[in-house]
Amino acid sequence: MTQKILIAGAGIGGLAAASCLMKAGYDVEIYEQAPALTEVGAGIQMSANAMHVMNHLGLGPVLAENAVRPGAYVFRLYDTGEEISRFALLDDHERLHGAPYYQLHRADLLNFLVAKARELKPDVIHLNKKITRFEEDDEGVTLFLADGTSARGDILVGADGLKSVVRAQISGQEAHAVYTGDAAWRITVPVEKLPKDFLEPVMSVFMGPHRHVVCYYLRRGTLMNFVGIVETEDVSEESWTAKFPWEKLKSDYVGWHPVIQTIIDCADRDACYRWSLHYRKASEGWNTKRVTIMGDAAHPTLPYLAQGACMAIEDGAVLTRALGMRDDPAEALDLFSRNRMERTTRIVEQSTANRELFHLASMEEIRERFSKRDEGSDRNGWLYSYNPLTVELK
Repeated sequence: MTQKILIAGAGIGGLAAASCLMKAGYDVEIYEQAPALTEVGAGIQMSANAMHVMNHLGLGPVLAENAVRPGAYVFRLYDTGEEISRFALLDDHERLHGAPYYQLHRADLLNFLVAKARELKPDVIHLNKKITRFEEDDEGVTLFLADGTSARGDILVGADGLKSVVRAQISGQEAHAVYTGDAAWRITVPVEKLPKDFLEPVMSVFMGPHRHVVCYYLRRGTLMNFVGIVETEDVSEESWTAKFPWEKLKSDYVGWHPVIQTIIDCADRDACYRWSLHYRKASEGWNTKRVTIMGDAAHPTLPYLAQGACMAIEDGAVLTRALGMRDDPAEALDLFSRNRMERTTRIVEQSTANRELFHLASMEEIRERFSKRDEGSDRNGWLYSYNPLTVELK
């Protein structure tokens, strides 16, 4: 009999997992607390390690039509724009890893994943279904919902994000959030508002004292994405929809390179968003006998390595493979978590370390640090080279 998999959460990770599972022959139901599937967000980066899964799901062509392939990853000093380090992407990335590197809008990715899930099963997503708890027994697991209904399945996957209800029940407590001292600005600017040939089509990281900026193109090059991370004692909402005054954004980057000034000056002054970044410890235990967690519910990460969505997508592919390799649910979930913990922990730790590097007060120290590391070789060696569809599970 076909196993039924319940998924809590219709974010990027939950949707990718659902399609991987359905493609492998599992019956899937997704329960999402939101009344509608909307994604605010902005830019997202998709390296080969996640693109293998997107290609497996048949989403490669639609991503190619709507995303941007950056030529390189470039690290610069905040004021002069001096290039400190560069490693190639574009054809080099695909040649090395067998899949492209894309920059795309988060909302576009979500829409593509929703369409794929519904193509495989039209009624797979259940909206306005807030989960409250679960109960499991030898025969299956029951998911209880805030509207008084429930759902029964063989396995439950908690893809319900940073404030995961599933994780809290597994661990016995909610994940404790600690303010990092950083807040993230997010704006997007139509390219038509910017000077012609304004910035080469690369992933640009400008690094300076106590803050940095990442900027790159989206939507076939028609939109400029700007993320600015600033150290501040002003703790704001942990929400992507929290608006802040444009004047505050402008003051945070006084003295920065003209590229940064131009993007800020061309921004919609009523659409400047800022949210506080909080650290949450990765879960030490992911599973019960029939329940597991994935994505931000399992390994919440800070955005300094651009791998949060990629990790969640990897999770879905590895989970699907693990379930196919073990008949006993508990053994399958153990195989899944055992093979994901080391990699996701390394990514979380590297992301946290990048924050310190990007915010050094001394430009000489930034030069010295980068002179001692080969960023491209390092990432190509272990991060981008991972293929969740073929990596050995043991």
